[in-house]
Amino acid sequence: MLKWLGVSVVIVLIDQATKYFIAQSFSVNEAVQIMPFFNLVRVYNPGAAFSLLSHASGWQREFFILIAVVASAWVVYLLWRHPGQALFACALSLILGGALGNVIDRVLYGAVVDFLDFHLYGYHWPAFNVADSAITCGAALLLWDSVRSHKRAATAHD
Repeated sequence: MLKWLGVSVVIVLIDQATKYFIAQSFSVNEAVQIMPFFNLVRVYNPGAAFSLLSHASGWQREFFILIAVVASAWVVYLLWRHPGQALFACALSLILGGALGNVIDRVLYGAVVDFLDFHLYGYHWPAFNVADSAITCGAALLLWDSVRSHKRAATAHD
């Protein structure tokens, strides 16, 4: 289980280091074009994914912290129960690291620091960060693991 928690710690460290770099290098809402479809920006998202509840009156900060802490505790429990299931544990580690990276932002700044801005023909994907990427990759790996497990179970029954 410790190696999987180590993966989560590495995700948190990379996430916080990149956010620190952005905070030191950019003013709030400043954007620098890196490629015609990609900018680095410094924005704060008080909401969840896709700015869900970002315009709420402020209660969402504690709400999202609570959800992330409870989910993180559940993930640690699952890692403790299934450390030998490599793909499953890797996915959980990515999700845990991402969740904790964003919780740190909410505690320190009241919002999540986002800085990766992809766009095409004037349409911008919501800005995101390393923690968000880890959560997304972890969720994709969970789906993949679920499909693989389902196929193995179906093959075993045939």
